[in-house]
Amino acid sequence: MARLSVRAGGEADRAFIRDLGKRTAMDSVSPVRRASPGSVLESYDRLLEIVEDQSHVALIAESDGKPAGFLLLLDRLADEVTGEPQAFVAYMAVERAYRREGVGAALMRAAEDEARSRGLPYIALMVTEENAAAQALYATFGFVTERRLLCKEL
Repeated sequence: MARLSVRAGGEADRAFIRDLGKRTAMDSVSPVRRASPGSVLESYDRLLEIVEDQSHVALIAESDGKPAGFLLLLDRLADEVTGEPQAFVAYMAVERAYRREGVGAALMRAAEDEARSRGLPYIALMVTEENAAAQALYATFGFVTERRLLCKEL
């Protein structure tokens, strides 16, 4: 059985985060939106800039010492309801070869531990309606739907 671990990411992990994020970015696009791969990749680059411009933690999952996935956690994003800082999962990706092997769960446990250690009262994230696998994972961690973003093509 593979040895799975999660560690804090650093400057040396930036290329891995950029590369895996770009390879998985289309997985996060709802079929409601007609988005070209080029525009989705530009949006991912903008997301990385936004994350890097504020307080965050990059978590890197490794399987037998090889990078298997990452999670970007904002740790001071103001909750729009209470105004308190909250943890927010800005992006999570797992290498296709390591999916369904506990990598996503390990990253979520590490993110929750990090949020708790910082005294944050909530952790939030967004997921598309079609991503049943991710929704099932999040449900095992006790996430519930708080609101929905509705979209209609015109």
